[in-house]
Amino acid sequence: MGFVPMAPLLADAKKGGYAIGQFNINGLQWAKAILAGAESQQSPVIAAASDRLIDYLGGFQTVVAMMGALTDELGITVPVVLHLDHGLSIERCKKAVDAGFSSVMFDGSQYPINENIDMTKEVVAYAHARHVSVEGEVGTVGGMEDGLIAGIKYADVEECQRFVCETNVDALAAALGSVHGKYKGEPKLGFNEMAAISARTDVPLVLHGASGIPDEQLQRAIKLGHAKVNINTECMIAWSDACRTTFAEQETAFEPRLLLQEGLAMVQATVEKKIKQFGAANPTGSVRLQRR
Repeated sequence: MGFVPMAPLLADAKKGGYAIGQFNINGLQWAKAILAGAESQQSPVIAAASDRLIDYLGGFQTVVAMMGALTDELGITVPVVLHLDHGLSIERCKKAVDAGFSSVMFDGSQYPINENIDMTKEVVAYAHARHVSVEGEVGTVGGMEDGLIAGIKYADVEECQRFVCETNVDALAAALGSVHGKYKGEPKLGFNEMAAISARTDVPLVLHGASGIPDEQLQRAIKLGHAKVNINTECMIAWSDACRTTFAEQETAFEPRLLLQEGLAMVQATVEKKIKQFGAANPTGSVRLQRR
């Protein structure tokens, strides 16, 4: 059992002009669908547990044990990053590192930039000493995630440059118009700001709230340095739509395996589709990294 750090995979992706997909874990069978989808495409994958769902999933150690056992039982050969998404505190990030996560995101975007920098630096120091990668965030991604609603606050170019320089993060989530959850109308990403931040920071960028963004905008964002693209809502919609159809068609069925299997198949299909869209299917270099 073992997971790889995120940093070298994102460096390869940025250099190669593709992006690695982050797909959120919503249970054991979801994790299986994510891993199977990545393996079928021979793509590195970032399996993420949102901090707000950690307790629902059974705790940090349960998530690590579950994901490790699944990668072994399924014979997964591609690199797997186990990532803490939107870490709520320094202490929670440290718990994830100690449990065996290979990457953590500390989300200090709700704090003033000075506090965000200081707190992220502490997470980076702790994680890097244990060979764990760190993602940080500047600005605020809008929409709703795990029941919390936030408005969009664009990342400032100067703050992003200072943040990366002072924290030494491995990846930067710079909020530039994307939102968590469903979009109302077509997304409008800040590509001019994106280009400036990419040039000034020279680290892999992370696109949160990427579900529903048109392919042309996604491809442009990847070309401008986004080496990690986060997908959750598209998987949830595919799952829920398929499950609703099954429940309507199988009114007398009651076995969860039968009622949920079509939904889970759609999660895997969505993972495979997004990997192809990101250009990460069978990339040169990254896929040869071995799990620890």
